Amino acid sequence: MIKDNQKLLNRLHVVIDAVVIVFSYIASWYLRFKSGIFELDPWFLSLQEYAKVLIVIVPGYLVLYYGFQLYTPKRVQGRRLEAWHIIQANVIGLMAFILLLYVWKQPDFSRGMIFVFFLVNVFLEVVVRNIIREVLRDMRKQGYNQKHILLIGYSRAAEQYIDRIKANPEWGYIVRGILADNVPRGTEYKGIKVLGRIDNLMIVLPENKLDEIAITLGLAEYHKLEKIVGMCEKSGVHTKFIPDYNNIIPTKPYTEDLVGLPVINIRRVPLSNMLNAFVKRAMDIFGALVALALFSPVMLVITIIIKVTSPGPLIFKQERIGLQNKPFYMYKFRSMVVQDASKEKNGWTVKNDPRVTPVGKFIRKTSIDELPQLINILKGDMSLIGPRPERPQFVEKFKEEIPRYMIKHQVRPGLTGWAQVNGLRGDTSIQKRIEYDLYYIENWTLGFDIKILFLTFFKGFINKNAY
Repeated sequence: MIKDNQKLLNRLHVVIDAVVIVFSYIASWYLRFKSGIFELDPWFLSLQEYAKVLIVIVPGYLVLYYGFQLYTPKRVQGRRLEAWHIIQANVIGLMAFILLLYVWKQPDFSRGMIFVFFLVNVFLEVVVRNIIREVLRDMRKQGYNQKHILLIGYSRAAEQYIDRIKANPEWGYIVRGILADNVPRGTEYKGIKVLGRIDNLMIVLPENKLDEIAITLGLAEYHKLEKIVGMCEKSGVHTKFIPDYNNIIPTKPYTEDLVGLPVINIRRVPLSNMLNAFVKRAMDIFGALVALALFSPVMLVITIIIKVTSPGPLIFKQERIGLQNKPFYMYKFRSMVVQDASKEKNGWTVKNDPRVTPVGKFIRKTSIDELPQLINILKGDMSLIGPRPERPQFVEKFKEEIPRYMIKHQVRPGLTGWAQVNGLRGDTSIQKRIEYDLYYIENWTLGFDIKILFLTFFKGFINKNAY
């Protein structure tokens, strides 16, 4: 049982961290003063002198690691989140270390050595923790270090929870069974059986050594929740609640505390945060200016070719719906013959569309026709990354046909996006495209934007669905 060895694993982890800290510190001293990488001071303190402060550094860093939740179970904790917590803890440790040296009036301690320690310790902690993660996952796959769970309630939430556990054996979760009132005893889902009614919980608990109880009631049974929580709390077994609202709120909700009252927000939009929005806007302006400088020769050549080969304006502008459902005019290099505005609104461009000029086929296929949208980005109508904007008539059509379609307008539309780098451009599924757009909106980070930009250069420019 996991509850029998979890404390041992945590203690072992603390010991490993202490060893890593000491090793990093000593290695940093050798790197700074003995490796020849850095210019050597005419005199420097011995390793023994530097080692004296380890009596403060080791417990101090372990407390920081505990404060940054680095001793929580690794079953479902993400690698990137753990690495970020390691960096945060070490930044605070670095600042505290330097502050203490000033307070203790220790000018002979090399600040360069302390900074090397910061880099080495972060690197080794990330590497060692990932090794531990892989060792534990391998053990769990082989049937060791398992966590035994009982589900209370048969519902879509129960099935989805079981699906994820079956798909991730490295988590080490074993579902012992389900107690439910809404289906008969013996009902089975992927090898997990309903053992009896919920009232049997007080009988099952003493007989089974459970590590965890997961409440997976259906919406119609939420009136039983208070009684079940009471029984679980009395047992002393760790209990968690998995809500059955995935088909009603099929997004990524988050909870905030309103003076002790938990409030569930239906959708988390990171770009509603002012700092996140500012960072993204700064990246848009910088990126658009750099792109204009890089692609200006290409844009000049295309301008000349369009002017010579086809009568009409160089730039085609079309009304699209953007941030907060506000219309704006999106710019493109003209790739079609000039036509009446009412005819242009009739529908999508189709394969071998006679309206597309010979030059237009090339610039549409290579996405060169999209380059004038860099001006839209500078104006604030668009972003480098985001859901692609659509024409008003199609917005009206799709918002009635596709659930959650209008959520895409909570952020600025983009020149490229997560859907586009995954091949969803041109004549592809709008439903699937919206799923990718919503994933982007709810999971935005600056790193995610950079990843999409990187993928755009390799996967996003050539569009086989552009006619």
